[in-house]
Formats: sequence, structure tokens, C-alpha cells
Amino acid sequence: MATYLVTGSNRGIGLEYCRQLKGRGEEVIATCRSSSSELDELGVKVQPGVDVSSGESVLGLKKKLEGKYIDVLIQNAGIAEFNSLSSLDPESVLRQFEVNALSPLCFTQAFLTNLGEGSKVILMTSRMGSIDDNTSGGSYGYRMSKAALCMAGKSLAIDLKPKGISVAILHPGLVSTGMTGFTSSGITPEQSVNGLLERIDSLKLHNSGTFWHCNGEILPW
Repeated sequence: MATYLVTGSNRGIGLEYCRQLKGRGEEVIATCRSSSSELDELGVKVQPGVDVSSGESVLGLKKKLEGKYIDVLIQNAGIAEFNSLSSLDPESVLRQFEVNALSPLCFTQAFLTNLGEGSKVILMTSRMGSIDDNTSGGSYGYRMSKAALCMAGKSLAIDLKPKGISVAILHPGLVSTGMTGFTSSGITPEQSVNGLLERIDSLKLHNSGTFWHCNGEILPW
């Protein structure tokens, strides 16, 4: 049994991560700003009141988990706000940078003492953070913040390799969740997390820093 810490776990992909990990017998620490009935019913260790963009909140969680070894740290918490060129909102762009890119980096740094040789850090990004794959424009804040997260992940993979810690940069696919307006063209959270866990299970130091689609495709930067 391994210990997984999942941020943003009260709904969508984070909730499904917790459900599937619990189902296969792993120890799950589920963090969120506020819990949900669905999360509470899973029987995992819920840590509510955790805002990844608040240093005080993250350090409070670290104190609670002092000395707790974490095998896999899944940085799933994130936000998406629409920013077109005609309705550009600088505050929204900065907010997405803070939550989607800076917060996962700072969270990982804060929990380095809980990680060790063989641990894994998982950054949930998006193919919308791929510069080469951008063929439709728009979504400035989300695209820019996810591209920044990809770069953070690549640097983390290099910096953490001497410690024996591997890093995956993962795209969940187009998933039908609240964040995507429950799009009818998306896959289910269950399908997404099935693939994501396959990527996580196959993650080793030799492929650390890879930008993967949940289906196993390596995505362009």
C-alpha cells in the first residue's frame, strides 16, 4: 500500500483519483478547500480547508503531516477562466498563474521533506499549455498558466532526479466535468483517471519530465 496525496479532491478528476486509488487499496490523503458528500463517502483521509494558493494554508497542512512519507503527490487543484483578446482581464490571468502554475511548484517545494527516493510528483496540466498544439488561440490565462506549469515540471524533473524523485506532466484528456461544463464530447472522469494511473504507475526516473496525454501519447511542448 502506497500513500497518495491528492489536491483539489472534492469533485471531478480529483474525486475520481481518490475513488480509484481507494478502490485498489492505497492510502489516500485528500485535500480540498471544502469537502463534498461524494468525497466524504469514500472513506479516505480528508483534509479540508486547504487552499493551494495560500502559503499559510499549505504550511498548516505540512505541520499536520510532519513525518508522513508520501509516495505520490498529485497536484490536481486548478482553475479555468475564459480570457479572449477582446475581454482580457489581467487580474484573471494572474489568478490563474497563481493557482495553476506557482501554487503547485510552491506546494511541491514545501513537501520535499515528505518525499524520498522512489516518490513521484504528478502535475495535472493540459494540452492547452502546449505551444506547438495551439491552433485555436484565445484562453490566454489558462493556456499561459498551463504552459508555465509544464516548464516548472520539466525543471522539477531535473532538480529532483538526484533525490530519486520522478515527475510526470499529465493531460487528462477532454473530460466531462464541471470545469468543462460537462461537455458531451468529453470522456468520463473514470476513463481519464484509468489512463492517468497507468501513466503514474509506469513513471520512472528514466522517463521523468515527460508531457503525457492520459492515453499514453507524448504531447509536444
